[in-house]
Amino acid sequence: MATAFESYEDKYENYRFERTDDGILTMTMHSEGRDLIWGMRPDDELGKAFVDIGNDPENQVIVLTGTGDTFIHHEDLGADFDALPAQTWGGYILPYVLRLIYNHIDIDAPMIAAVNGPATIHAEMALLCDVVLASDRSAFADQPHFPNGLVPGDGVQVIWPLLLGMNRARYLMYTGQVLSAQEAKDLGLVAELMPKEDLLPRAYEIAQGILEKPELTRRLTRRAFGAVWKDHLNNVLPYGAALEGLAAANYWPREFKGAVLPS
Repeated sequence: MATAFESYEDKYENYRFERTDDGILTMTMHSEGRDLIWGMRPDDELGKAFVDIGNDPENQVIVLTGTGDTFIHHEDLGADFDALPAQTWGGYILPYVLRLIYNHIDIDAPMIAAVNGPATIHAEMALLCDVVLASDRSAFADQPHFPNGLVPGDGVQVIWPLLLGMNRARYLMYTGQVLSAQEAKDLGLVAELMPKEDLLPRAYEIAQGILEKPELTRRLTRRAFGAVWKDHLNNVLPYGAALEGLAAANYWPREFKGAVLPS
């Protein structure tokens, strides 16, 4: 069943939507109008928002961006325990771990990431997009997992190695390496770098070029690339997420240790 824009336009606390007459939907992540602080609620909301976006046939191209100086760089898990109860992980967190990745891939409108600043938390939300543009002040890392005592099992163990190669990706995740904007471009994570103020105009320019192609071609091309991601994820994402939960039942970070950004 199709979803109308009006039904989700103001539905989510951490995501703001604007759509042009020709169907370019801009999805902006935020916390009370400022830089997004990642946590349980933004995580839960994002997977559900992807469903609404994907079910709205009027969305022709999606532009995903952040607010302020960061894409996703701050996190507050709100934890007050040393270990996460297995029942909490299995009954509550595991379902939206899977939903977050799969619902992103299931959107069949082409997606453009406009990474306005550091993406050190769930950078894969940008990297799963079809076109990745980034500010010259951006940075990329996987900080929520191994650097903070958690198993990287929620899809990042597949996505980073596919993009960087297994050895380089494992080094990044084990050491907490933060890639500068230029390093990310040199390694192929990012297509173009530019000043932050140029990001959205460039994203809309690319979106207009995509709109020149037949709609069915656009949507099926997105699905073709999505099938590649799914082929790699299907056998290992549930298993990896379960391993992450098993380790979280032994240790859960009380305080998030953020990345030291390149100067």
